Amino acid sequence: MFTFPLEKVREIIARGISDAATNGGFRNPHYGLYPGKDEKPGLWLVGDEGVYLCSNGTLAAGRKPLVCYAEECDPSTNPDYWHYKRQHFGGDDGVDFLDAVELERLMAASPSATHLRIEMTDTSMSLGLMRR
Repeated sequence: MFTFPLEKVREIIARGISDAATNGGFRNPHYGLYPGKDEKPGLWLVGDEGVYLCSNGTLAAGRKPLVCYAEECDPSTNPDYWHYKRQHFGGDDGVDFLDAVELERLMAASPSATHLRIEMTDTSMSLGLMRR
């Protein structure tokens, strides 16, 4: 399970939209293999050095995307992040696209929620909201 504060989720979505408006659209996580796929507002769930959400707006030269690490899998706060990432995301690096419109609907349906929870299995990923 990976947990992200909704305040940061909203901030990352807004940053991606702003970057896209300024710099010509949304980045495609498929390295050009699937033109037109996932080139819309959203977030990338990235498993790399830890697990984090990342904005997907096109970036100006030299700029970095806004990211938020999962509370359970942040290399700066959890010395066991590598093992946690491997157990819950898998051993390989990867990117999954989360549609901003669908996330906004989910958040609007649960106004008292404070965190996004993402659970992954070998065959599926589920999103839910929770209040802490």
